[in-house]
Amino acid sequence: MSNKRKLIFYGAISVDGYLARENHSLDWLIGTEGEEDVGYSDFYKTVDTILMGRKTYEQILLLSPQEFMYKGKQCYVFSRSLSGSNDLVDFINDDIVGFTKSLKDQEGKRIWIVGGGEVLYPLLQAKLVDEFIIQIAPSIIGRGIPLFMPGNQENKLTLVDVRRYKQFAEMHYESK
Repeated sequence: MSNKRKLIFYGAISVDGYLARENHSLDWLIGTEGEEDVGYSDFYKTVDTILMGRKTYEQILLLSPQEFMYKGKQCYVFSRSLSGSNDLVDFINDDIVGFTKSLKDQEGKRIWIVGGGEVLYPLLQAKLVDEFIIQIAPSIIGRGIPLFMPGNQENKLTLVDVRRYKQFAEMHYESK
């Protein structure tokens, strides 16, 4: 049995697989019945490190300008244009895969991938993602930012649990 930390994707998507609209809007998700009780607080207690891309970070600042929603967690933002750190996050210009491997080897709780796309893709290619908790919202938005970018990777998963939170269906998978 491995002592490595687990890397997990946790998030909501539309029925047709999008994280957000092309302009990053989550209007299709906000206010959906069940949104307030999808097990988030229990999940949040299981993570101490958060990974995201710069675009996701900027959207979070727009959505919650008064207080950073991941305050108290170690947050890393992968960016080609920002560097250093601020009171909220450390900006990482290193290789996503190499940096994440080093995090998985450190002591701690789970590592959460917030958002998707450009950060998730190389981690899937390297088969570093251990778990997926995907909540499906009752919306088809037609186009937007997909959870999974097209590629040649194949990741086999095992279904661990299925839950219903009013209008949300949640699927929990572990990587084989």
